[in-house]
Amino acid sequence: MKATLDFVEEVAVDVEIPFEAGIFVIDKPAGPTSFKMVSGVRRALGIKKVGHAGTLDPFATGLLIVCAGRPATRMISAMMDGQKEYLATLCLGVETETFDPEGAVVSRHSVAPLQAEQIEECLSLFRGEQLQVPPIYSALKHQGKPLYHYARQGISIVKAPRPVFIETLERTDGDHDLPGGEETQLSVRVVCSKGTYIRSLAADIGRSLGCGAYLTQLRRIKSGCFTLENSFPGAELLFPDARQRLLAKALSVDDLANLL
Repeated sequence: MKATLDFVEEVAVDVEIPFEAGIFVIDKPAGPTSFKMVSGVRRALGIKKVGHAGTLDPFATGLLIVCAGRPATRMISAMMDGQKEYLATLCLGVETETFDPEGAVVSRHSVAPLQAEQIEECLSLFRGEQLQVPPIYSALKHQGKPLYHYARQGISIVKAPRPVFIETLERTDGDHDLPGGEETQLSVRVVCSKGTYIRSLAADIGRSLGCGAYLTQLRRIKSGCFTLENSFPGAELLFPDARQRLLAKALSVDDLANLL
């Protein structure tokens, strides 16, 4: 049976099991927002104080750390400081207004054949310390409102470049040449500092290659000390026994303190 991620208020809550605080490593599926996943945890556990450590865009999948209960949410800032690791797929030859699948296509270009050495030379430009301009479609605030609030009204608020560090940027689709053509795919692994926008990195790589690009797929597989091993499948938040399933995967505040 195919489940949808339209959470309903009638999710069962087992009030007989006391719960005060915990940390959950969620494997977010594509589609729902990070806030939707937080809402699912809130309903399943019957607790109001729930937050996440690092947003994933709706189209993205993978590791989302959700903290429930005040003792856990107080530690969110500490959890956001570590490096992040992603698997990303770029579509070369196409640019969108949001640098991802959620935005309208703004340009298309035929991709010339690319030699493996040419691709590696391009990727090498983006390793190490970088100054990156945040995308105008982002949650960064300007005068109290997120940038995407202005962008959706046709107002482009360009923030100053911010320092980021890209430790690893490597292909995961082999070291072969790319034949070019329409919508050529390039897959990479990225290990980077917090605050790095993989969407912007994809767009910058496309510009450097001379054909443009946007991010078609993104999966976060690591954040600080957290990995997807033994993570909680986000789709299971729809199950009637979601509370019990979550509690079986919970990390205590003491567990987290030992990890950080």
